[in-house]
Amino acid sequence: MIENNFKTSDFYYDLPEELIAQTPIKERDHSRLLVLDKATGEIEHKHFYDILQYLNKGDCLVINDTKVLPARLYGVRKDTNAVIEILLLKRIDDKKWEILVKPGKKAKTGAEIVFKENLLAGKIVEVYDDGNRIIEFQFEGIFEEILDSLGEMPLPPYIHEKLEDKNRYQTIYAKNPGSAAAPTAGLHFNNDLLQKIEENGVNIARLTLHVGLGTFRPVKAEYITEHKMHSEYYELTQKEADKINAAKQNGFKVISVGTTSTRTLETIGDDKGFVRAQKGWTEIFIYPGYKYKVVDSLITNFHLPESTLIMLVSALAGKEKIMNAYNTAVKEKYRFFSFGDAMLIK
Repeated sequence: MIENNFKTSDFYYDLPEELIAQTPIKERDHSRLLVLDKATGEIEHKHFYDILQYLNKGDCLVINDTKVLPARLYGVRKDTNAVIEILLLKRIDDKKWEILVKPGKKAKTGAEIVFKENLLAGKIVEVYDDGNRIIEFQFEGIFEEILDSLGEMPLPPYIHEKLEDKNRYQTIYAKNPGSAAAPTAGLHFNNDLLQKIEENGVNIARLTLHVGLGTFRPVKAEYITEHKMHSEYYELTQKEADKINAAKQNGFKVISVGTTSTRTLETIGDDKGFVRAQKGWTEIFIYPGYKYKVVDSLITNFHLPESTLIMLVSALAGKEKIMNAYNTAVKEKYRFFSFGDAMLIK
């Protein structure tokens, strides 16, 4: 455990509500990009397509290929027709899922729920102490296809606009279904930009970390060391580990796309910055005082005040430099959070 006496309130910044992006911009790579030099604190204002200037031949760009499930479902209780909203959190087996339910009091053990067009039905089989539940589904066919036709994207609570195209809350390289939220730093890449990056001799390595709703859980502890992190599942194959290790071996940079890729890399990295293929669950909590082992640079979005994610970026660049960068972004009217602008910490 890294000892420090940081308070959660040390990571507060004042954000006008109108700067919280409600919709994605038309062209993914046309978002703005704030570039922060972690050594000097110097700030540059660019656009995301300018990222090419900061990626060099031999570097390794690490992306998270998780795919967001359309995990929000609306149904009715079979006996009362009361409307129930459920959010899929974690798959237990082929038919059982851990879920969040609203309103909870209408979803006691044994309650049966029918979803649109009778394509899907479910029964609450267990209620946990924290209010989460286990539902057992009944359906014919392929669950993912049914979910795709019935489910809605579980947008974060600070987004109030309806999403016209649900693919805009997926990265273009999303492949492995399992996330309750998007790894949003990856939303800025399009195929053309990724192709240019590869043509420039930058290796692109893929890992998977399924983002949990704990990402949005506020830190309630007064001192950050008292906060308990949520657990998220990750996978890295040998082929992708080799790409990351080659960059390290040859003195090139590992550039992580997003805090999710970062948490995975730092979970599995050794003291020399090398990684090995593995899968498992991580609860790593990165905050100032932490010494990064694998990640040299980070592409990320702007995070909520007092969140574990602003603490993670502060560990890479230093709290003062990050808070100054955030206050500059507010002043310059950058767009914040999931559909907002990006930041490169180089």
